[in-house]
Amino acid sequence: MDPTNITPEKLAEFQQAQAGVSSALGRLLAVVENYPDLKATKNFQDLQVQLESTENRIKVSRNDFNAAVQEYNSTVRKFPNTLFAGFFGFKVKEGFKADPGADKAPEVKF
Repeated sequence: MDPTNITPEKLAEFQQAQAGVSSALGRLLAVVENYPDLKATKNFQDLQVQLESTENRIKVSRNDFNAAVQEYNSTVRKFPNTLFAGFFGFKVKEGFKADPGADKAPEVKF
């Protein structure tokens, strides 16, 4: 992971996209509640497993990204790297900050 090419704008765009996915999942769950037969299908059960797996991968990726940013920031802040970092334009980066409540995966209950 290379946190040097992540801008605050790109990070905000990613967070917006993730909010859109959460919104779509909420709408899907509302539809499923209205169609109980859908819950019993093999394809829908597979979807549930995939959603859980995807949420886990997203969590791991967030942690990996934040660890890479932290390592980058530590390197940039150490002497004598601070001299070179300032001269060459390397600045401290901001890690991923999730929206409040985003640390908990949406519950898929049927």
